[in-house]
Formats: sequence, structure tokens, C-alpha cells
Amino acid sequence: MRFGLTILPEHTWRAAEPMWREAERLGFDHAWTFDHVTWGGLPDSPWFAALPTLAAAAAVTERIGLGTFVSSPNNHHPVQLMREVLALHDISGGRFLLGLGTGGDLDAGIMGEDLPLRDRVARFHEFTRLLDRLLSDDHVTEDGRFYAARDVRTLPGPVRGTGAGNKVSLVVAANGPKSVSLAVERGDGWLTYGGAADTDEEWWALVGRLSRRVDDALQETGRDGAGFARYLDLDSAPTFSLTSAAVFEDAVGRAAELGFTDVITHWPRPTEPFQGAREVLEQVAADVIPRLR
Repeated sequence: MRFGLTILPEHTWRAAEPMWREAERLGFDHAWTFDHVTWGGLPDSPWFAALPTLAAAAAVTERIGLGTFVSSPNNHHPVQLMREVLALHDISGGRFLLGLGTGGDLDAGIMGEDLPLRDRVARFHEFTRLLDRLLSDDHVTEDGRFYAARDVRTLPGPVRGTGAGNKVSLVVAANGPKSVSLAVERGDGWLTYGGAADTDEEWWALVGRLSRRVDDALQETGRDGAGFARYLDLDSAPTFSLTSAAVFEDAVGRAAELGFTDVITHWPRPTEPFQGAREVLEQVAADVIPRLR
């Protein structure tokens, strides 16, 4: 099992910098930040952009993976995002994890879009395939339903595809059958938050069904699942995973039983969401993670 920690981009860099350093010191394998214009969980909070934050985090860390949780078509164009990915891949020394998802309703509304869900999912699929191509090829031309690219030079790529050495990892967030199939088709890994549930048991039942959906997609495509990472956001469950070390250990055990290779928790905050104690984070890092890794 590998372990991730999400640091919300709500802090000035002076306050955030020691948190990113600490995530690495505590032994986490990867660290993430939300990529939204505004996040519904903290709509009135200060909020900073994800990609510059990760570039700054890359400059003050050496080992830890750094990821977007998650980038979406709501606030990115594939051609523009390709350039930012190339920069982050270079600055981080190959540690960047590109998390992609359909995107939420709030950001879509803020950006003045009113696409129905079916069209937003279709746009996400086109977005992901074009971005993957831009990171894999040069002189890219495409005329799609949502995006166009005209002889786009992608140097210094490729950072994905055949021949790419230390490549950018693509992690696709998906719950629906079509997007899960996209994750298996294009991604190096799959990410899920499970879904909305009133109780922990209901949430774990959702997660189990989604994991089996990935099993089915791997079987249908004939892809070897051994090298396919599965990331679970533990903190979409009703109970925050860092409520106590025992709660965290139980959640990791259940995730492992369902075939997940990676779990992600959140830096504890003094108030909701993700309200918790720094002492629990330190206990988990010192006692639980080394035993379960």
C-alpha cells in the first residue's frame, strides 16, 4: 500500500510551504492539492491555483510524488494544460501525477457553462484522449466536438506513450462505467471518491462495487491489472480517516481488501471539512503507515 496526503490550496505559500515539506518528512508517498476555481466544501475560503502550488512544492521537496486532485475541462484546455504538465514534469524531476476528472457543477457554473452531464462526460473523454496524445506525439492536429488542435508542437515531449522514459503518470478519476473504461484504456491509475453515502458501511459498499467495475473493465480490455494503480480518497466517507489512528488503520485494511494500491487522506483542519488533530496525523505516519506499507 502507498499513502497520499492532500493539502488544500487555501493557505498563502508562507503557511503552506512547511506543510509540503512535512508531508515528505512524514513519509507519505504522494501529496495532492485540489484543482478548482472554487471548491464547494469551502466556497468562501481564500483559494490558490493548483499548478503553481505544485511547482512551488516541487522546489522544496525531493522525493514525494505531487498530484492534481483533479484537473478537469472546467478550467483547462488540453493544449494549454499540456504545456503546464511539461513544466511540472521537468521542475519536479518526473514526480508529477496528473489527476484528471470530469469536474464539478460549481466550477462549471462559475465558468459560465450549462452543459448537461452527458455532454460534460463526453467532453472529459475527448479532453483526456487529446491531452494524452499531446503528451505522446508531436505535430498534433485534431478537430473534435469540443476541442481543436492545429499542428501543435509538443516539444520537449513525448512524456507519455511509446518510447517515453520517465513518463508523466495519468490518474483518471471515474465512477461511471464509460469513464472507468477510459481510465483503464488511457490511465496509469484510477481514482475514486466512492460516492455520497449516509453511513460508512453504505460508502464502503459503493467503493466495493466500483472496484469490481474496474475488475470487469480490465478483463474486458485484456489489460494486466498488476501495474494499474488504484487510488481511494478515504475522506469522502462519512467518517474522516484521521479521526484516530485506529480509524485510519481500519480504512486502509478495508481498502487493501478491495484491491486498492494507494489511499489518500487530508491534512487535518481545525474546522470542518476534514476536522482533526495534527497529533493523529503524526501518529499515523510514525506507527500505522510503516506497518501497513
